[in-house]
Amino acid sequence: MQKVTTPYRLGAVKGREHIWIFSALILAVMLALVLRQLPEGPVLTGIVEICRFVGDVFKQALQMLIVPLIVSSVIAGIASLHGMEGFAKLGGKTVGFYALSSFLAIVVGLVLVNLIRPGLEDGQPNEVIKAAFDESAAEAGEAEKGKIEGAGEKKASDIWDLFKRMFPKNIVSAATDNGQLLGVITFAILFGIAITRLPVHEIETLRGFFQGLNDVMIVLTRWVMATAPVGIFALIVPTVYGTGLELFAKMGTYFATVLAALGFHFFITLPCLLFFLGRVNPLKHLKAMRTALLTAFSTSSSSATLPVTMRNVQDNSGVSKRTSSFTLPLGATVNMDGTALYECVAVIFVAQVAGFDMGFGQQFVVVFASLLTSIGVAGIPSASLVAIILILRNSGVPYADVAPFALLAIDRPLDMCRTAVNVFGDSCAAVIVARSEGEELEEIRA
Repeated sequence: MQKVTTPYRLGAVKGREHIWIFSALILAVMLALVLRQLPEGPVLTGIVEICRFVGDVFKQALQMLIVPLIVSSVIAGIASLHGMEGFAKLGGKTVGFYALSSFLAIVVGLVLVNLIRPGLEDGQPNEVIKAAFDESAAEAGEAEKGKIEGAGEKKASDIWDLFKRMFPKNIVSAATDNGQLLGVITFAILFGIAITRLPVHEIETLRGFFQGLNDVMIVLTRWVMATAPVGIFALIVPTVYGTGLELFAKMGTYFATVLAALGFHFFITLPCLLFFLGRVNPLKHLKAMRTALLTAFSTSSSSATLPVTMRNVQDNSGVSKRTSSFTLPLGATVNMDGTALYECVAVIFVAQVAGFDMGFGQQFVVVFASLLTSIGVAGIPSASLVAIILILRNSGVPYADVAPFALLAIDRPLDMCRTAVNVFGDSCAAVIVARSEGEELEEIRA
């Protein structure tokens, strides 16, 4: 059996990033509130402008990672399915469950965000949040303003348009076109599948290349995210300076919507799948996974949690090494239930704030894009921000390049929660696949 290379080998996440980010957030708010009390002057203007410059650099550093990170992760994940004799059936079951659980997670998020409508206030776009988006767009300059004014022209009017954009004429130009990135993902998926059909010696070369490229992109992403405390500080100061604390209060409904959706999937959807498909006791499995879930929550990294996840699944839930060593590394790369759910809620929330009416066809595009992009999200903190920008661009929603950075203000606690959902989803897949393979799992049997 081929050994699957996983990003966690590049080094564990230290687990203290959330402290630095929370500290930066608090300091930024305090500084902005102090600046609001000062009279206008060159010093005050200079401080705000410096923060805007640093924030713009942080945003652009993340945006430059979008295409290579998504493409390398998707291809590496799919290519890893080859070269394992006797694992074709196992691979089909694993991928099938991951697709099902991610789809159910997205549907949960879609239903709740449409019921609660956190981006609206009294049926109208929330003006406080929209003002923050407008300010960020103004800081980005005329190019971003032009994108916002012309966003409605690019929206997907029907499902047929979605399928047309999945197959671009020129993959290179599609990688630089905001509305064609879905085609890049489709190409990456087909490319990964095609690799698995080559002779073994050719597969090894290509798989090694794309896995190495993916590892490099994760290192680069970690480097950029290591500057997140500085970047978030720089992004929050101008925002709070312009809007005050009201923005955070208005974001509370969005925060609660995401938590409710994640909680429903974690405590209802996944346990039901465990009970009905795996015939195991969900409470026993949840108890068996507590160490891995706490690790995932504290590190916000499913990749860094992978060694703990494998140990808990094997030692506490009784899943064989044969099954867990295949399903879990693959899941850490391609299965992101919580991330897919979050992407869907975030995109529709931004659309609500922007007053961008999304019909069934456009929401289907968001569901489909969330499912595809969750495959290519690195298992490291806040990497889903990349995918959110991609989906917003692809859907033609205004504020595509600026709104996700406003979400960073409250992203970290949500990131911790959705990572725990991601890891629990991976473990559920290992258990259900193991049961389908005839493993008894006496430790957690219903």
